[in-house]
Amino acid sequence: MIDRQRAPAGMRRGYADGPYGQIHYQDGAVGRPLVLIHQAPMSSRQFDGVFELMLARGIRPIAIDCPGFGLSDVTDFVPKVEDWAAIVPAVLDHLGIERAVMFGHHTGALVVTEVEQQFPHRVEKLILGSALVLSDEEQAFFTNMVEEERHFVYRPDGTHLLDAYRVRYDMYGKNPLPDPRLITRYTVERFMGYGPFWYGHHAAFAYDHAAAIMKIRRPTLILTNTGDQIYENSKAAHRMRPDFDFCAVEGGGIDIMDQEPEPWVRAIDDYMRA
Repeated sequence: MIDRQRAPAGMRRGYADGPYGQIHYQDGAVGRPLVLIHQAPMSSRQFDGVFELMLARGIRPIAIDCPGFGLSDVTDFVPKVEDWAAIVPAVLDHLGIERAVMFGHHTGALVVTEVEQQFPHRVEKLILGSALVLSDEEQAFFTNMVEEERHFVYRPDGTHLLDAYRVRYDMYGKNPLPDPRLITRYTVERFMGYGPFWYGHHAAFAYDHAAAIMKIRRPTLILTNTGDQIYENSKAAHRMRPDFDFCAVEGGGIDIMDQEPEPWVRAIDDYMRA
């Protein structure tokens, strides 16, 4: 028997023309529209495990590949978060949608924040999948990480793939232990895009999320989880904006939508209905 992974039921894949070329997206076609922007360096497949749960709750998930990631065309320049924000209205126009709730996970949270800044009339509500409010020490650490990514070495024997797999396996956490097939997909997503994978973190850590958060005017939920790498940063963001709603799913890590899909989707649905 062939071992194949089934595409999420009810989802359709398509392309929209955008400011930097073709934008790849996945669309649930019916329900209350929810734009989903992935973390770097992944793709819209980050949400594969929750599409069917969302559709069952009457949510229309619209997951978009950022330029250079997944199957979207790459920019012909080193992009900023501010540049990526422009792809969201292009997809909404293509689908005939005026406004939507916007969700972004990690890097995606920065992108949807910038969508709210540039195109507030397209945003009904904002959901930040954790917030990147960094101390000076954290900023320095992540800046060094980006420099290491820029000089990543592709080795002839392919051992760079094994190293990348091991790092991603450890990032998932151990409770429960990750499915090796899932970690393989995460690892492949890092390298499959049309652009250099370091574009993602480069854009993220050049963006001042703390300053942008203070300018948000749409109703906003910070949705994090207690095992997230930037859980404490999300709490710091809530202290800056106590008027935002705040929800922390128990456990998980940076892959919370695969680790705790039911409570994660329920939190989004509750906020969309509020």
